[in-house]
Amino acid sequence: MKPIYFGFLMVGIVLGSCDNDSSDDPKPSLELVSLKIDNNDLLSAVPENIPVDQPIIASFSVALDTNSIIQALTISDSQRNNLGFSLNYFNSYKAFTIYLNEQLEFFMEYTITLTSDLKSQDGKMIFPGGEYKFVTLPGKMVLESITAGGLDLAASGRLINIPLDLEILATFSSQVDNESVDSNVSLKTNGKSVPVVLEVDGNILKIIPEDPVDYLTSYSLILESDIRGIGAVDFEGFETSFYTELDSTLKFPEISDEDLLTKIQEQTFKYFWDFGHPVSGLSRERNKSGETVTSGGSGFGVMAIIVGIERGFIQRSEGVDRLLTIVNFLLTQADRFHGAWSHWLNGTTGKVRPFSSNDDGGDLVETSFMIQGLLTARQYLSESDPVESEIITKINILWEDVEWDWYTQDGQDVLYWHWSPNFGWEKNHRISGWNEALIVYVLAAGSPTHTIDKEVYQKGWARSGNMKNGSSYYDITLPLGPSKGGPLFFSHYSFLGLDPRNLRDQYADYWQQNINHSKINFEYCVANPKHYVGYGNLCWGLTASDNHEGYSAHSPTNDKGVITPTAAISSLPYTPDESMAAIRHFYYILGDRLWGNYGFYDAFNVTEGWYADSYIAIDQGPIICMIENYRTGLLWDLFMSAPEVQNGLTKLGFTYE
Repeated sequence: MKPIYFGFLMVGIVLGSCDNDSSDDPKPSLELVSLKIDNNDLLSAVPENIPVDQPIIASFSVALDTNSIIQALTISDSQRNNLGFSLNYFNSYKAFTIYLNEQLEFFMEYTITLTSDLKSQDGKMIFPGGEYKFVTLPGKMVLESITAGGLDLAASGRLINIPLDLEILATFSSQVDNESVDSNVSLKTNGKSVPVVLEVDGNILKIIPEDPVDYLTSYSLILESDIRGIGAVDFEGFETSFYTELDSTLKFPEISDEDLLTKIQEQTFKYFWDFGHPVSGLSRERNKSGETVTSGGSGFGVMAIIVGIERGFIQRSEGVDRLLTIVNFLLTQADRFHGAWSHWLNGTTGKVRPFSSNDDGGDLVETSFMIQGLLTARQYLSESDPVESEIITKINILWEDVEWDWYTQDGQDVLYWHWSPNFGWEKNHRISGWNEALIVYVLAAGSPTHTIDKEVYQKGWARSGNMKNGSSYYDITLPLGPSKGGPLFFSHYSFLGLDPRNLRDQYADYWQQNINHSKINFEYCVANPKHYVGYGNLCWGLTASDNHEGYSAHSPTNDKGVITPTAAISSLPYTPDESMAAIRHFYYILGDRLWGNYGFYDAFNVTEGWYADSYIAIDQGPIICMIENYRTGLLWDLFMSAPEVQNGLTKLGFTYE
C-alpha cells in the first residue's frame, strides 16, 4: 500500500555552492560517492519505506577531516528537529556510519544535511553541500486499547456487565484514516448487524450503536484488518464478544408478594386447564405436543385442579367435571400394564405413545405421580356429593389395580421402573435412590392390594444405606443423593403430596435433606464456577428442562448454563428467602422475556442467548403445587391424610409428627 503523506514537499537532492573560500580560484570538490540506509540509495531520488532501525552509511572519494564532519552534518525530521547521533569511521576515514541515538519515527520525512564545512583530511578539497531526503516506512497499525464504560474489551475470559449506554472507544497507535473505517467495523447480535455511528478523532475510534442495546445480550465486535492509519498499515484486526449488563427496571407494576404468588399460581394453572386434552382431560406433555398426554404430569395437573378450586380460579363443579373425565378415561380407555400407565398416551385413544426405545409399556414412576394426585383428590372430594363420590370410587379402583409387587420382577428386593408387553424387562431399570422416586416405595408399601415388603425399600431403594451421601458442599451437609444433590426435581416430584416436614427414617431427615439440597443448588449458582452469564443470588435453579440443545436434567454436575424457573420457585418451602428473591427477579426484571400466557416459560440460557417458548407439564405442576404447600400446606395435608399413605410410611420405618 502506498503511504499517505502529510502534505510536505518531497524534493530530490538539493545541491548548492556552499564554498566559504573567498578565493577566485575554487578548491576541487569533495565527492560523496554513496549514501545508503540498508542498501537504499539516498542520492538518486527520495526513497520511501526506509527502515527505522538501520544506520546510515556515507562514503566519499577521499579521506575526511573528522572535525569538519561534526560541523557539517545534521539530521532533522519534518518538524526540523535535529537528531542526536554518533559516528564510526572506516575505509581509512573515507567513510563513516551514522548511528542515531533514537529510533526513527514511522512514516516520517527526514533530511540529511551536509554543508560546505566538510573538508578533506588534507584540507585541499571541500564539499559543495547538499540535502538528502528519505521517508521511513509506514508503521504497524496497533490497537493499543479498546474499552466500553471503562471495561477492557480485550481482556481474556467472558466479558460481562458492559453498560447499556454502549460507547466503545478504540485507541490506536497512529492517527486513524477516517475513510478506512466505514466498511470495516461491525457490531452484531444473534447474527444480525447492529447499525453504528463511527467517529474518528485522531487515533481514537468511537463506536456508538444507533439504537439502544438489549440487556443481558451477547454482542460481537469485529474490526477488520483493512483499517489503516495515517502512516500505519498491517493492522491485524480485532474481534471480541461481550454481554451487556442487566436492565434492573421493573417490567411489570409492583404488587405484594402474596398477590404475586397468586398471580403465578393462576397463570400456571391455565396451562393445565387450557391444555387439558378435550377427550381425556389429561395434561398435554407440553404446549406443543398435540395428542400426546403425560401420565405423571397429569397427576400434577390433578393436584393443580384442587388448588384452582380452592383459589377460585375455577368453580368446584368445573374442577369436579374435569376430574370425572380424567378418571373415566384412565379406567376405561387408557392402556394399563399390570395396573400401571405408560409415560405417554394418546389423549384421544388412550394407546401408548413410546417414550423411548423399548419403553412402550408400564412406567411405575410416572404411575406413582398419577396416583399421588388421585389420592390427593380423593381426600379432597366429598362422599356426600354423588358425582364426587363416583370419582372417589373410581380412584380407589385405579389405585388398587396397580400391581406394585409385580414390578419387583419375580420377587426381587427392588422395584423396576418399566415393563413392556413387547420387550418385557429389557430396559432393566431399577428404581434405586436417591432421586425423584421415593413416592413409588411409599405407595407400594401402602397398597391395600399389591404391597411390598420393607426389605424391598431397604435393599432396593435405599441400597442398604448406600444412597447416603454425607459430604459437605459450600459448608452444607447433604444427607442423601449424588454429588451436590442432583437436579432439584428430586426434592419436588415426590413431595408435592408427601409432606417432608418432620418426616424421618433411619436414612435421613427429609425436610433437612430437601432444604440442604436446595441451598447447595443455590450456592452453586452463586459461585458460578463455569462463569455463565446471569447466574447469581437472584437468578438460580438447576433442574430438568428444555435447553438450547434439546432437553437435559441440569444440575451442578450437569451444568449447561440453563436456569429453569421451576427449580427455584418450587423450592419455595425449603428456601423461602432465596426462592422469593428469584421469583421477584424472574417476574419483575426478566419478565419481558420469561413471562407468558401460562406463567414462566420453561427455561433460559443467557450465555447462549436462548429463551424457551415452551411449557412442560412436569415443570408447571410443581410451581403451582409447591407454592400452595408453602402458603397453606393444602396438598401435603390432603395426601398425608390418606390412611394408606400413613400405613406405607409406618411399614417402611418412617416417623411423622
